[in-house]
Amino acid sequence: MKNQTLKDTISALEKASEESGKAIWKALAEDLDTAKRRRVAVNLSRIERHVSEDEVAAIPGKVLAAGRLTKPIKIAAFSFSEGALEKIKAAKAEAMTLDELLEAGIQPSQIRIIK
Repeated sequence: MKNQTLKDTISALEKASEESGKAIWKALAEDLDTAKRRRVAVNLSRIERHVSEDEVAAIPGKVLAAGRLTKPIKIAAFSFSEGALEKIKAAKAEAMTLDELLEAGIQPSQIRIIK
């Protein structure tokens, strides 16, 4: 059983994929449309290693607080742990939901999916 927020997010991502023809939205929707225990959980240390300041990290799951974040980057995810939100705020980075990422109008070429 999926919660309504998850269903709405998956639906919005699929719709954006159909309208724009960009595969990144469909890839995020497919990664989110899995069982909860198979959904990704990404530590801040991985985001720090793989994302540059001019990119946006898109995580189709949860961001966890392990590691540290030193770059002021944008991170979009389905959910965040409380510790991760504190560290993101301390690094002057930006945390947003995947729905907010869609609404922001960021070019798909600037988005990097982190699993």
